[in-house]
Amino acid sequence: MKTNLPVILLRGLVLLPHNEIRLEFDNDESKNIIDVADLFHDGRLLVTSYKDILEETPEKNELPAIGVVSKIVHRMELPNGKTRVVIKGEYRAQIFDYLNVNTNDILESIITKIEIESLEEQEEKMLIRKVYHELEQYIKMVPYMSNSVLNHTKNVQRLDQLTDMIVPELPVSLDRFITYLEEIDAKQRAFMILKDIYQELEVYKAEEEIDRQVKQEMESSQKEFILREKIRLMKKELGESYSKEEEIEELRLKLQKLNAPDTVKIRLDKELKRYESIPSMSPELSMLQAYINCLFSIPWNRMTETKPDLATVQKRLDDTHYGLEKAKNRIVEYLAVKEKTNMLKGPILCLVGPPGVGKTSLAKSIAHAMEREFVKFSVGGMDDEAEIRGHRRTYVGASPGRVIESLIKAKTMNPVLLIDEIDKMTKSVHGDPASALLEVLDPEQNAFFSDHYVEEEVDLSHVLFILTANYIEDIPEALRDRLEVIELSGYTEFEKISLCKEYLIPKELEKHGLKSIHFTEDALLEIIHGYTKETGVRELQRVVASILRKIVTKELLEHQSYDKIEITKDSVISCLGKRKYDFLPSSLHVSGVVNGLAYTRYGGDTLPIEVTYYPGYGKLILTGSLGDIMKESCHIAFGYVKSHYKKFGIDSRLFTNKDIHIHVPEGAVPKDGPSAGVAITTALISALTHRNIPPHVAMTGEMTLRGKVLAIGGLKEKSIGAHRNHIQTLILPKDNMKDIDEVPKEIMPELELYPVVNYMDIYNYLFK
Repeated sequence: MKTNLPVILLRGLVLLPHNEIRLEFDNDESKNIIDVADLFHDGRLLVTSYKDILEETPEKNELPAIGVVSKIVHRMELPNGKTRVVIKGEYRAQIFDYLNVNTNDILESIITKIEIESLEEQEEKMLIRKVYHELEQYIKMVPYMSNSVLNHTKNVQRLDQLTDMIVPELPVSLDRFITYLEEIDAKQRAFMILKDIYQELEVYKAEEEIDRQVKQEMESSQKEFILREKIRLMKKELGESYSKEEEIEELRLKLQKLNAPDTVKIRLDKELKRYESIPSMSPELSMLQAYINCLFSIPWNRMTETKPDLATVQKRLDDTHYGLEKAKNRIVEYLAVKEKTNMLKGPILCLVGPPGVGKTSLAKSIAHAMEREFVKFSVGGMDDEAEIRGHRRTYVGASPGRVIESLIKAKTMNPVLLIDEIDKMTKSVHGDPASALLEVLDPEQNAFFSDHYVEEEVDLSHVLFILTANYIEDIPEALRDRLEVIELSGYTEFEKISLCKEYLIPKELEKHGLKSIHFTEDALLEIIHGYTKETGVRELQRVVASILRKIVTKELLEHQSYDKIEITKDSVISCLGKRKYDFLPSSLHVSGVVNGLAYTRYGGDTLPIEVTYYPGYGKLILTGSLGDIMKESCHIAFGYVKSHYKKFGIDSRLFTNKDIHIHVPEGAVPKDGPSAGVAITTALISALTHRNIPPHVAMTGEMTLRGKVLAIGGLKEKSIGAHRNHIQTLILPKDNMKDIDEVPKEIMPELELYPVVNYMDIYNYLFK
């Protein structure tokens, strides 16, 4: 008789009848299988095994045709949310079909019980006695086999039950295990068990022979060691040198001159005695030698003695980096206090900013300005705590952590150490590198830093740590608390022009073997506006290099010098082709379209908000890859407009018999944040009253349900984006007027700022 049961598909495991298996489930899909079995099938389900353990979604025709009908004999809900069950196999079943394959529903099957062919009583007894006897002999000969299976099967009177209970105790492969599951005939299974037992006995005899030969070879090696020791003593009597003795003597002389803490000297002396006593053929010798060399390599009390003049440091930083005043001022302040007190510990600076603004190169410049050694390592993608703390010496191939390796490389205890990309660390089964960095970067703890490999305290308090990150939100809170964060915002177009003239173009001219190529300001603006879209200057440098490469190529092809030409706007277009980007007014002079402002990874930009309506049932439709916060802003704006429809002159019937659609263009680009609230509100009023908003007006600010306009972030970048898109009037929260000094002075004369407190200020300004 056919029936259907829910299915558990095992990978890497096999359950046979008359055996139990323990499983833990931690996802809802697996728990649903158990619930369905309990509720509708008296705790029964079908357990079967899939051969390919790597295949996540097998095809229907690849699924097994034989399974085991099993019963849930115990179920326990664990405190961690997992469910633990004990399942006991009952009998084999033929599977006719699988249901719900590759769907979200639980996997089910249509099955029928496989009837067991009965054997003659005498033949069955004979086979049981034979299998039991061979198993008993096998367990006596092989020491790693447990004899518990003999107790479990002692009183079994059925061959099919006996074979199924013995198989899990045999050291067979997964494929062989599945073959036992698929073999219906108990007599054939008995012959298979006997064959496997005989094969395992042969393998064990072969292993014993190999062990015997290895033992003989080890005795031979011991004999060789004794002979070599005799040779060594004979050489010593003859006055010939011996390399290991000479090396130990050199290390002892080195230890006498070593400037290190007493605890380190005591440990080195102890390890040298061990090194001296270990035989030359011992595999431990090389590991101990590497450890001793590591302790000698650490610059324990060695410092770079520098006293650069503060004015010199300031000049060096200004010569290598344009802007970035906060970071440069912090370094000068640190040096000033250190010179005053001569006892200040190194600060833990974290430079946070978008790619390409000069974080890594600034760290190099700081080291150069302070006349200190510079070392760096990146933790981006790191998921092993041992990379920071080092490995235990018991592991093969153990080594110190990246911090100690950096000190060895710097050969001083007070270098500038750059730890790059700290916002991109991940956790894994090997630990959490971010947690390991807590001890390294805590000024109260890092004077006693302990590396697992070194096993001695190392003073990191004199190291000037500089960390870099792109997104401060991705730095773990406990780690962020130990850092002095300096945010580096992107460059304005005016700063980029200065950077090009003073740094990038001279550098690229030297790299390309040119001397006096001149870029006009219009040409640089064309490159910045039409061919780059970034907060930093990496792409800008690549575009300048591309133009210079074309000039060099043209020189060599035409055998004519172009070294003193002027690059104009037309020259840029001729070299680079059509523009990649266009910065034009984002909105048309039509109702329902308003310019918002956004802070993207490319800097500030306009964000057009579009609203329309059409016959419907009062639904609010949102499109444009909006995040949860921006969707909430849309609902807040819609609620505010509905609650004040009389003030705004809106026909209330529009809210019941029309569907209102809000869209933010470039639908493939995710957008989120609350600062578009006033723009969405204005777009709704404009669409519902058919009144246009001028395209030269843009606005930013978070809205509340009562109409209050709250402050936003990124005012500098948003004002730059507004200016770049030919915006003339910028409506912003009044609370942001305290940040107005961040707006570049170059764009202030061309941008009218209109601060507001409540949305009615915007309504009165635009619509009345």
